[in-house]
Amino acid sequence: MFFFETKYIQILILIVCTITSEESYTHLKSLLKFEFENFTYISMTLKFRFAIISDLHIGLPETIWDHPSRFHLVEVSIPAFESALEHLSQLNLDFLLLPGDLTQHGEAKNHTWLQQRLNKLPFPTYVIPGNHDVPVLEANEQSIAFSTFPSYYRKFGYADTEELYYTCELIPGVRLIGLNSNYFNEQGNQIGHLGDKQLRWLEKVLTQAKNELVLVMVHHNVIEHLPNQSRHPMASRYMLDNAPDLLAILRRYGVKLIFTGHLHVQDIAYSEGIYEVTTGSLVSYPHPYRLLEFHEDKYGREWLQVMSYRVESVPEFPNLQYSSRKWMGDRSFPFLVKFLTLPPLNIPLAQAEAMAPSLREFWANIADGDTLFDCDLFPEKIGNYFKKYAALAEDGTLNLIDNCSTLLLSGLSANTKYRGKTMQKSITAHRTNFTTTEKASQRDIFNVASK
Repeated sequence: MFFFETKYIQILILIVCTITSEESYTHLKSLLKFEFENFTYISMTLKFRFAIISDLHIGLPETIWDHPSRFHLVEVSIPAFESALEHLSQLNLDFLLLPGDLTQHGEAKNHTWLQQRLNKLPFPTYVIPGNHDVPVLEANEQSIAFSTFPSYYRKFGYADTEELYYTCELIPGVRLIGLNSNYFNEQGNQIGHLGDKQLRWLEKVLTQAKNELVLVMVHHNVIEHLPNQSRHPMASRYMLDNAPDLLAILRRYGVKLIFTGHLHVQDIAYSEGIYEVTTGSLVSYPHPYRLLEFHEDKYGREWLQVMSYRVESVPEFPNLQYSSRKWMGDRSFPFLVKFLTLPPLNIPLAQAEAMAPSLREFWANIADGDTLFDCDLFPEKIGNYFKKYAALAEDGTLNLIDNCSTLLLSGLSANTKYRGKTMQKSITAHRTNFTTTEKASQRDIFNVASK
């Protein structure tokens, strides 16, 4: 679907000029209405379409194991993926990005299944590893070895490298940099981190890509999507621990777009010239995927249109949205108690346990994107904190941009404030609010708990 205008037509004319008569060249130039006797460079336009599906957690039936607090519904991983692919295959994509957690626990069977399925797609696909794809350095009875990940995905980014990061040209003038954010520290723990070797490599690639549009794909979040995410005791593990180092490099070379996963929420964040689009998990409510279109006009103005879709139904879950939201709520109690008792809220355990049942929709609302809360239902301290999660601009106005929006990248003046930064919003997103019964129940519990 991508196309360039003008520049490549000029090149075509120059080629024709070398192999035909002057009369033919003059006629062709007249037909195309170009006036460039001195072959002056004329600006080009660029448009391409791509999709993002994140955190697939592919699990063949024999590889799925259950845990009572597991939020993601791995049972739908393959049918949900097939549903998304069926839709995307009709949309004339230029490419598909899969930003990590391709498999449930790095099983060889699941990597092989995905490799074979991607081979059949009608568009190029590019992957990177998530923490679930390479959970161990050395292979064990469950998971592949860290270093063998590229061998499964030679046709999907890793054609000529043994490293877990790579770069490639997506279309003329557009470059993808796929980073590996999985790192094992001295204690052997897996964390989100980019090593010095990878950062040096990144600078070298960016130095050579000065005239290209660069898209960066990495599993861990680089810009905060939740309040105080980099320092929150539960949320920090979803971020790169050296995110400022990466952001400094990207800003130095004018990179404007990062695509991530890992957090399992729909969110778009902005920091000093860089947008980060994180996409929710295909196996977690609301089972989203994204369709994006990049535009550059002849005046050099650039924008990215973001649209989001959801898998609504699979054979074993005909009402997937309802079933999955209920699944998440039914398993939310331990998560919510931990969230309420840890900093910055530090709510006493008994009070947290009393509140948790009425907050069963909390994480589903966050995962939805464009989150709204009725903060009047909460004690003031809690209400003020939850307000930080809401889709509100600094002046208190609604700012629903996480699912469908237009990101202004250059040459256009934005007219909406987004968390203190400029961003254009276009289409509002689906919103599921608390029911009246839930609201009344919350109010009663909070009144009791706060006494």
